[in-house]
Amino acid sequence: MLQIQKKQNYNFKSINKTLINKSLVALFAIGLFAVLANSSEITHSQNKKTLLKPVNSLSNEEYDKFILGKSFFRIPWVEAPSATTARDGLGPLFNANTCNSCHPSNGRGNLYNEDGSLSRSVIPKLSIPSKGLKEELEFLKTNPLIPEPTYGGQIAINGTLDVKFEAKPEIKFEELKVKFPDGEVDTILKPTYVLNDLQYGELHKDTIITFRIAPSLNGLGLIEDIPDEQILANADEFDKNKDGISGRVNYAYSPITKKKEIGKYSWKANNTSLVHQTADAAINDMGLTTTIFTEDRCTDKQIACKKVPKARHKIDLPDNRLHAIDFYIKKRQTYTAPKDDLYKKGLKLFKSIGCADCHKDSFTTKSGINISPFTDLLLHDMGEGLADGRTEFNASGSEWKTPALWGLSLHEKINGKKPRLLHDGRARTFQEAILWHGGEAETSKEAFMNLQKEKRKELLQFLERL
Repeated sequence: MLQIQKKQNYNFKSINKTLINKSLVALFAIGLFAVLANSSEITHSQNKKTLLKPVNSLSNEEYDKFILGKSFFRIPWVEAPSATTARDGLGPLFNANTCNSCHPSNGRGNLYNEDGSLSRSVIPKLSIPSKGLKEELEFLKTNPLIPEPTYGGQIAINGTLDVKFEAKPEIKFEELKVKFPDGEVDTILKPTYVLNDLQYGELHKDTIITFRIAPSLNGLGLIEDIPDEQILANADEFDKNKDGISGRVNYAYSPITKKKEIGKYSWKANNTSLVHQTADAAINDMGLTTTIFTEDRCTDKQIACKKVPKARHKIDLPDNRLHAIDFYIKKRQTYTAPKDDLYKKGLKLFKSIGCADCHKDSFTTKSGINISPFTDLLLHDMGEGLADGRTEFNASGSEWKTPALWGLSLHEKINGKKPRLLHDGRARTFQEAILWHGGEAETSKEAFMNLQKEKRKELLQFLERL
């Protein structure tokens, strides 16, 4: 029998109002989540301990992991064999015995120590050019460069008891005058890299020497959380838009996933993840093996290095401790400048001369957090003045990853002195750093130099607040 349903009298006005209210509640909830996420991850507080504080959202278990990572980041390692088995394995060749030595309070390294000697935060890097030989090309599929045959990929300034250090580095500076169109004159410093007291013989005749200063660890976890799509959206390798800027990704080999991925870390973006970067620093700077890099970095000519007694365990920094350090670095609060009227005014000027074409001020992480790191994580040709000749995967000898600028204002709070800028610390001020820009950044540099002096000062004050 056919059922006849009674006609319902719907109040569409009421239904629409209910739907709108529910939608507003949902949107509010999403917005509130983003605000809460931002408030947990981001801080505007400026003091010596800013980069030591954990995010506010950690569970008890996560906080324990954070503290474990912090301890292995800060407490010194010792050489093996030792009664302190949890922390032995340092060396045989090394530059520092803690992560904190190069990244004081998780900030940027210093160029000089208080006594005027070169800081341990400055690492001399070595490589030789490829001749295109078959075995070299095969090696370069999974390695960023060809290391110098006697000393390897970088110089160690320390050795354990029976192992000689490799060399003592020094930077010599030549003063160069730069004149602005309005007559102002500034002085920039051109570096020459020197390696004194080579302990294992002469360097290969084609050795490329470059120095790198340890960057700040501010915001590295949020950097990792930037979706690849957003990075790729800014790439323009062949300069299709004809703006003179051709940023490109450095596709680097990951020893973890065993494939090429977008590089995000190091000065030329040759490390693909934060744990990759951490393991790289552990083996190269402290001589600590991991499951990612399992062998000490002793070359065939360093006999004493190869004969050093091993730690009780083959892996000095096992996965649980390596990942705890990784977690500690990721789960600290990130400093970003407050976006007040002064910030907005400076940002407008920053964008007007093209600085933000590479130093991007806006990304949204996979977690929905809006961040302003002032980088695009892409490689750019910065001209001959900054070129070091060292290739790393796709990166040429004159290309550099755009460094993030956020958190640089913390350096003086942490170290009591202004930060030394650029990859080797040659620039004493932001103005000097800008004056070294060439290549794809030449137009922006010239635009800066042509600003009125008061406008230049305004831009520099903006940078000093980041």
